[in-house]
Amino acid sequence: MRILVTGGAGYIGSHTVVVLQDAGHEVVIVDDLSNSSASAVDRIAEIAGKVPELHQVDLCDRDALFEVFSRTRPEAIVHFAALKAVGESVAQPLRYYRNNLIGGLNLFEAMGEHDCRTLVFSSSCTVYGGAPALPLREGAPTWAVSPYGWTKVMLEQILTDLHAADGRWRIGSLRYFNPVGAHPSGRLGEDPRGMPNNLLPFITQVAVGRRERLTVFGADYPTPDGTCVRDYIHVVDLAEGHLAALRRLQDRGGYHTWNLGTGRGHSVLEVIAAFERATGIAVPYEVAGGRPGDIAASYADPSRANEELGWRSDTSLETICADAWRWQQANPDGYPN
Repeated sequence: MRILVTGGAGYIGSHTVVVLQDAGHEVVIVDDLSNSSASAVDRIAEIAGKVPELHQVDLCDRDALFEVFSRTRPEAIVHFAALKAVGESVAQPLRYYRNNLIGGLNLFEAMGEHDCRTLVFSSSCTVYGGAPALPLREGAPTWAVSPYGWTKVMLEQILTDLHAADGRWRIGSLRYFNPVGAHPSGRLGEDPRGMPNNLLPFITQVAVGRRERLTVFGADYPTPDGTCVRDYIHVVDLAEGHLAALRRLQDRGGYHTWNLGTGRGHSVLEVIAAFERATGIAVPYEVAGGRPGDIAASYADPSRANEELGWRSDTSLETICADAWRWQQANPDGYPN
């Protein structure tokens, strides 16, 4: 198929484009490059042996987006493009609602206008809010504790209503847990702008000497060691989940939600220890207060995705850390400007 990937130059998007191209699909990337790099597109081509078509377009620019659809005529969409930092969304709620909701609505309207109704949507485990029952299952009520999370809840509701109004739509909402790691080649990885919001790139930047020490946000949560517990999934496994979802939608259609996670939770201190085992490098850290919007623990029940998509993530935490470190060592300052 000819697949348009929004945010395809970003962290998860770039790995997914490689997987899609390896499977024989033709890929068009739409990315405004506000939190990504055109260099990643060059490296996708280097790994997959084919250059994906790149359009530098903001999804909030409706006219430019419709022009891309008219020119490229995609058959399916994988939608990543969004602002995604929980803490930042608490401080800048209007920016998050405007970007994520308007961008999503423009995309869905462009799809309908151009008779392209197959969509894999990048959702998030944040739609479960602070649900106390673990592991998290797709049937749990959805709500949120941050504006970022609410944008995902709202977009899922829009897509539910869209499919209810027109059964021709084929939609998979992938609720991912915590993507980490990097492509085993060391050529693609996570390159956050400014201070990392996610744990593993913070650890690798400390290990490579870009930062003096790691900040552990909160050590008094109701977890075994007091630090937050998350379900860490290798980014390549996550990318494979998008391919599996596309195949399922082509076969059966419908509207579906799937958790993409490992089903295992690890605390911040456990991730630090795994990184030290995988690399032999000590990671100095200090403890600070918890961040707004963070919850104590979150991990998936991925059995629906295991059964319906034939997909699972079994990559060990040590392998994840080794891949992330390989990327950071080869790219100490991230992608070149």
